[in-house]
Amino acid sequence: MKIAILSNGNANYSTRRLVEEAEKRGHKVKVIKYKKCYISIEQGINQVFYKGKPLRHYDAVIPRISSGMTKYGTAIVRQLEMQGEYCVSKSLAITRARDKLRSMQLLAKYGIDIPKTVVSRDSGDIDELLNLLGGAPVIIKLASGTHGNGVVLAETKKAAKSTLQAFYLANDQGTNILLQEFIEESAGTDIRAFVVGGKVVASMKRQSLDDDFRSNLHKGGSGTIIKLTPEEEKVAIKAAKVMGLSIAGVDIMRSKRGPLVLEVNASPGFGIEKVTGRNVAGKIIEHVERNANRTIRKDRIGA
Repeated sequence: MKIAILSNGNANYSTRRLVEEAEKRGHKVKVIKYKKCYISIEQGINQVFYKGKPLRHYDAVIPRISSGMTKYGTAIVRQLEMQGEYCVSKSLAITRARDKLRSMQLLAKYGIDIPKTVVSRDSGDIDELLNLLGGAPVIIKLASGTHGNGVVLAETKKAAKSTLQAFYLANDQGTNILLQEFIEESAGTDIRAFVVGGKVVASMKRQSLDDDFRSNLHKGGSGTIIKLTPEEEKVAIKAAKVMGLSIAGVDIMRSKRGPLVLEVNASPGFGIEKVTGRNVAGKIIEHVERNANRTIRKDRIGA
């Protein structure tokens, strides 16, 4: 099987692991730096080019699109889909998952519990917003933030108002700003469940260092292996399905009212392999083998 991995390059750990596992199973693998691709568009003839040549046909394409290149990266994925290529993660699903507000709306619509969230474009509404969330402290985050960036804990109404004003002034791109209830019993910890093909293949608990309420490994948090409860596993699988993702990192917070989904990541890192000892890359290649020749299904989520 010929497999293409859309990535920023071989230096990325996740990309290296996918290449290792694919080659181990006898596949031919090509790492394509999608930011160096370009698309030629004309009536009836649309083509992705790479290094001056039309991109040849692959049996499967595994997108590993970074958050900072979402628009361009998904445009490349979308064109490959139009050319009939099997892409493990669809362009629409990646775009959907990258928008935190859109994700929250869909998760809530399909009955998945999330931290209570409100959105506003006016910092003058702070009293009403805090009342909806049950008062301070609250979490304030940019809808486009990743790896814990653009996320602030506001412990008082004054701090919340100042943070909102600062975000609105600095946010000239029109990105939505979300306020979420603060789950005190889970502050500084969450769970990452790695879902592949409708199954959880690895899970870990992430713990923040010092007094940082963010548990992201990118922020220096530590990870330990953890066994999910049946309810948590069910929620993780459903959240990935709601986003239309066959490969996803689902972040869950344990609360008094049960598991709450914080985010669904369309290109989750493979650091979870080092924590859990699970061969996540191998599970992804197995998923590709099972699905590459199947009929491509239309996205039916509708948002």
